[in-house]
Amino acid sequence: MRLLLPLSLLALLSACSQNPSQSQKISPETDPLLESIKITQVSFDETQFREDIKTLSSDGFEGRAPTTRGEKLTLDYLTRAFKAMGLNGANNGDYLQAVPMVSYTAAEDQKTSLAGLPLKYREDIVLGSRHDNGGVDIKDAPLVFVGYGISAPEYDWNDYQGIDMTGKIAVMLVNDPGFARPDSGLFNGKAMTYYGRWDYKYLEASRQGALGAIIIHDTAPASYPWSVVVNSWTGAQQDLVHSKEQQAERVKVEGWITLDAATQLFDKSGISLKNLSDRAANSPINLPLKQSADIQFANTAEYANSYNVVATLPGAKAADEHILFTAHWDHIGVDESKGEDKIYNGALDNASGTAGILAIARQFAQQAKLGEPSERSLTFIATTGEEQGLLGSRYYAANPIYPIEKSVAVFNLDSTNIYGRTRDYTIVGKGKSELEQYLIQALEPLNRVATSEKRPESGGFFRSDHFSFAQKGIPAVFAGGGSQPVDESTREYKARMKQIMKGCYHNTCDEYRDDWDLSGALEDIGVYYHAAHSLANNSDWPGYYQGTEFHSLRAAKSAENEVTVKLED
Repeated sequence: MRLLLPLSLLALLSACSQNPSQSQKISPETDPLLESIKITQVSFDETQFREDIKTLSSDGFEGRAPTTRGEKLTLDYLTRAFKAMGLNGANNGDYLQAVPMVSYTAAEDQKTSLAGLPLKYREDIVLGSRHDNGGVDIKDAPLVFVGYGISAPEYDWNDYQGIDMTGKIAVMLVNDPGFARPDSGLFNGKAMTYYGRWDYKYLEASRQGALGAIIIHDTAPASYPWSVVVNSWTGAQQDLVHSKEQQAERVKVEGWITLDAATQLFDKSGISLKNLSDRAANSPINLPLKQSADIQFANTAEYANSYNVVATLPGAKAADEHILFTAHWDHIGVDESKGEDKIYNGALDNASGTAGILAIARQFAQQAKLGEPSERSLTFIATTGEEQGLLGSRYYAANPIYPIEKSVAVFNLDSTNIYGRTRDYTIVGKGKSELEQYLIQALEPLNRVATSEKRPESGGFFRSDHFSFAQKGIPAVFAGGGSQPVDESTREYKARMKQIMKGCYHNTCDEYRDDWDLSGALEDIGVYYHAAHSLANNSDWPGYYQGTEFHSLRAAKSAENEVTVKLED
């Protein structure tokens, strides 16, 4: 595919220095990686980028949980920013798109007994219910092990084959069989498929008529520790408002159990969980545990609108064709059960991504003011409810302000690179669409190389807002950062900062730091800008490669564009 990059390349970014908080523009004189590049006076404002992150993740914004005071502050901040740039409110002049939500809150005082084992809430098990029913009162519900809880005809796999799940609770493994058997040819090997995701597993158990669904947590295949489960699945759980018919089909109780507690449960059944897990990885399986569950807890439901923020910079020639940028503004909010620090500030995840789309929007707006508007429209969507299951992006994809068939591509920003500049550039789920070629060509002047993510088993492609658009056939990318620091000092800084940030994912220590080196984040934002600039000024419609999940929705244009990608170890 021939790409037409803009004649003047973007002068990126702040070089890594002894004091990363100070802004310093990269030039051929200061950075040998850019010696051959013609540079213009186009750059991102690191000071503004930092200020956006710092403000959005401040204690005053209370962790930016949907439907809270923190949301109101966030919406006001983003609306003012887009308005100041001169972007239009996309929703008939309004910058907000209402997303009807319901918040379910399971009581902390839960009485749960599986196979006669009393389990402690948060310590052993986390359960909830996405029903407006006042509470859950389940007695003597049979427990059934259903392997990975997958029904996938294209993989000739059905863990529910031959069993009636009515009135039963499904107990299942996290991830998919490819994780346990990466060289077996099962599923997508080490790289997680959508069948490995928790949201799929709950929905499939619901389709099978199960009363409940419980996933066995294991850190390696889940890709996160038990603390993330506790922090993310306790307290208010938002969901989109569904019809009564849709709601009736959902399992009555869903949640997670620790590996240790699950091992005890299977021991009570006279079965080795390890041995059964080995069997489940080789072939579909379901097995009644000959044990039952008693589960009681109160459950409340509160209804309120949350909001996506949607702003558009109209194109000069093809204004009805849109290139979308997405970043979720929400985080987890406040947990009063915590100690002194109760606020989940969400600086990296995802104040940094939200600040990123603001930076890109400012640059495109400035270009337009200088008389160089893009031919296609550029639309920026700050989504709500990503942490609760991609709610805002799912709602927009189902209720688009601009038609899906007129949406050219999606560039998603989620947790930007705070660890300094890198020689490589990670494209999550690399090898899915022609859109990636725009990123790859934008990397060439920087002498950077595109790579797959190092841990495809984490299922990153299915865990952020771009996935909602991919499911509609819009080519979508989630990219940035890398694993190869540009020099030794950056390597040392990264090692130190990684240690500081260890355990901060979905935790209260995800706070803004003045000593973050944001030069890598700014360079990555520049790659997005270049790729989008090129696509916004041609008539290309990228598609998905043959063999990917979305090829049938919007296909790549010719066989010569098909690619085979070997995932990095």
